[in-house]
Amino acid sequence: MTNLPLTLTAADYARLMPLATHAVVPDGIDLTMLLGREGSWPDRAQMLARAGSDPAVHGGESSMGAHLRRIDQGDRSLVALPAFPLRNFTGRDLYVRKDGTVKTAADLRGKRVGMYDWVASGSIWYRHFLNFIGVNPDQLHWWIGEVDGARIGNRAYKLPEGVHAAPPERSLSDMLIDGELDAIYSPPRPFRYHPVDGPIVRLFPDIRAIERDYFRATGMFPPQHLIVLKRNVWEAHKWIARSLTDAFVRSTDAFGKAQRSFPYVSPWLDAELEETEALMGADFHADGFDKNRATIEVFSEQARALGIISRRVTPEDYFAEYLESPAR
Repeated sequence: MTNLPLTLTAADYARLMPLATHAVVPDGIDLTMLLGREGSWPDRAQMLARAGSDPAVHGGESSMGAHLRRIDQGDRSLVALPAFPLRNFTGRDLYVRKDGTVKTAADLRGKRVGMYDWVASGSIWYRHFLNFIGVNPDQLHWWIGEVDGARIGNRAYKLPEGVHAAPPERSLSDMLIDGELDAIYSPPRPFRYHPVDGPIVRLFPDIRAIERDYFRATGMFPPQHLIVLKRNVWEAHKWIARSLTDAFVRSTDAFGKAQRSFPYVSPWLDAELEETEALMGADFHADGFDKNRATIEVFSEQARALGIISRRVTPEDYFAEYLESPAR
């Protein structure tokens, strides 16, 4: 029987390489992965956009927050798979001015904070982290704009009352350095960040310590992106949802095995892996519905609390099509 040809887009995450090089092959599928290059943010944004809009592809990497909003609005044009190519802790993304007044989490209360997007997956997890460090997001004055000039988020929505748009000619980094903001939240490191010399530094220089505390308290290793399929593709061959998810699980397993066997990406990666697994378990980057159900529920409830969605979206609703998909 001939395999079904499918093309998916994604950023060039190392853990996807077993799929991209066909070391891992989805059952019944001839998979082509179209990937970004050299960790490029513009490339990644392009791949995310193509996943749902390019007629030449069948799906790919997409924002978890965007898919949550689609479901809230009754749009089931894309089908979500519980495969998460991007996870990231968020304590590292909180930056302040080296000579500014914000030195501790408590100093943030009542301050002006810039953020790259109001409704993006990462920004939802940012507010979850703020609650963890004892800062109610409602206590902050928010400004939304470009961190260094290059667009990161897709702001095709109306900002809520009281949330400000940064002037189009001003980057959030410039506003921070000039004292117009007290902190910024950014996924990529700001251009003028330096851990010692500044002028932009992290609020939490020891990101391992604060993020490990966050994991111990919440059990969350925040997933931010997932894989989606166009609905017509899924409806024609519903079994592909299970086959692809299984392949992403096996790709992560193969990548993890390679890192443990040849931990030479950085000089002390083997020690880092041992410490990470001692805290989070060997399957810390798990795909699949059951292992992520609790995390998806927290993510959805956080978005509802922020007013980003209007109703409760359960994990079963979020992954409804996947859960009804048969095995091949």
